[in-house]
Amino acid sequence: MRWFICFCFIVFAQCFAAYAQQDSVVTTTTDSVPVRARVRGPLPFLDSVAHAAAMQQKYVSDSLSMIYIVKPDPLRTNMFVDSILKADAYKGTQYLDLSSSRSKKIQGYGHVRPSRDPWVIAIIIGLLLFSAAINIAATKDMSNIFQSFYNKRSMLQAGKEDSPINVWTFIGLFLLFGFTFGIFLYLLTTGFYKVYYTISGFQLFMTLSLVIIMLFATKFLVLKFLGFIFDINKLVNEYISALSLTYFNITFVFLPVALCFSLIADKYISYLLAITLLLVVIIFVWQYLRSSVSIISNFRFHKFYLFVYLCALEICPILILIKALNIGFR
Repeated sequence: MRWFICFCFIVFAQCFAAYAQQDSVVTTTTDSVPVRARVRGPLPFLDSVAHAAAMQQKYVSDSLSMIYIVKPDPLRTNMFVDSILKADAYKGTQYLDLSSSRSKKIQGYGHVRPSRDPWVIAIIIGLLLFSAAINIAATKDMSNIFQSFYNKRSMLQAGKEDSPINVWTFIGLFLLFGFTFGIFLYLLTTGFYKVYYTISGFQLFMTLSLVIIMLFATKFLVLKFLGFIFDINKLVNEYISALSLTYFNITFVFLPVALCFSLIADKYISYLLAITLLLVVIIFVWQYLRSSVSIISNFRFHKFYLFVYLCALEICPILILIKALNIGFR
């Protein structure tokens, strides 16, 4: 009986100790994972592993909530915005140097390619065909015109009664000169200088051509009138012939120049104009001045009259035309 009582006492003591140890551990759950708190004394191995896993899971969940759920700190520096401001923010003064600062960057937007009027090509082709028709109809006259550039004898024969250039060839070449010079001025004003007038297109071309034809025709009539007044018709006829040969030779320079003007890119037009100006100066100096000096040397008069004539009928009309068209050297 005494042994039985002792056995019952030992079993009761073991049960009480196990119940006390179980009460000493308070379990908490965080995200369905038990977390042990207030651990008194060393934990068993399995309990320590479970506790470490629970703490790691809590750390991960807190980190994810800070990144994706919690609003970021407004005082924190935004590196992305700072990089954009550093690369593209304007740092100049008064936006005056904005175009120069951006000139080296390729934006990738492209540019609009300017297009010329299609009727310009048709006009130039028509002028080329007209010059070819004059050459076929008056081959000898055209040969004399080209020979007058380097043959002084052919040039001096132009002012005589048996002139190698007949009336119809003169009229045809004069019209060719007027329309060729007109299409050249049209391309120069609208294509290179970008000048805008109250009229445009084909109407502007016809207006320029008619103004040029009337201007030079008026010049020839004034010279004829002066020759009649001062009784120097022979001298005036020789001078008009020298002017005509000069203008006709310049026509065959402006005609291919106008064709190139209507086809090449804008960046090459300045070089084309420089070459054209050089050729015109050479023709003017070689033919016009050479013939004029030889004609004036045979007629003695005061050189002041020559200066007045050059200013009134040679230089002044060109300056008036340049001023009226609002063009000039760049």
